[in-house]
Amino acid sequence: MKANATQKTAVVLLSGGLDSTTVLAFAKREGFETYALTFNYGQRHQPEIEAARRIAASMQVKEHIVASIDLRAFGGSALTSDISVPKGRSAEEMNEGIPITYVPARNTIFLSFALAWAEVIESQDIFLGINAVDYSGYPDCRPEYIEAYEKMANLATKAGVKGEQQLKIHSPLVSLKKSEIIQLGLELGVDYARTLTCYDPVDGLACGQCDSCKLRLKGFSDLGIEDPAAYATI
Repeated sequence: MKANATQKTAVVLLSGGLDSTTVLAFAKREGFETYALTFNYGQRHQPEIEAARRIAASMQVKEHIVASIDLRAFGGSALTSDISVPKGRSAEEMNEGIPITYVPARNTIFLSFALAWAEVIESQDIFLGINAVDYSGYPDCRPEYIEAYEKMANLATKAGVKGEQQLKIHSPLVSLKKSEIIQLGLELGVDYARTLTCYDPVDGLACGQCDSCKLRLKGFSDLGIEDPAAYATI
């Protein structure tokens, strides 16, 4: 379905986590009609998909697609194979190298799906919640990666070649600390109780011990407020 030609539109990558939900709220504040794209890619943290559905419904996106791809076919990550997710790591440990929770080429794959959908709905804009400050060292969360992908994207589509599309990839959180992201989200009215930011949920609840949980909890702690999300253990 093509977008409404009278309003600017955007595809938003929505995982169901804190960052992507904040970006969705940001895109809506900027006046975009939002099309949310979530992936069931064989990740062990399947409950995030249900979180994304709740968020998309509550934030009244124009359309929400859950695309299925099986990255377990390749493995290579604790999120897509039978490798244990690291737990209880210190900030120093999280800053050392690229962790085993890195999923090979994940953001490249996700952005390619978003690029395809943007061309179909005649959108010029894609939003995603990558962050290069409080993050776990992923190479596809850096500003230079987004810059390079955007350049490639504008060479890769029929609409781009015909001059009908000049795609912009927005990563408004890329230079923010986790606490700053949370503060922005609160100002935008985000209900973080609906979100799930965890690599290894326990009975649908955040584990409280993986890198993703640790970074999230520190962000709330730095603001002096309690995380409203439910945790299996902290």
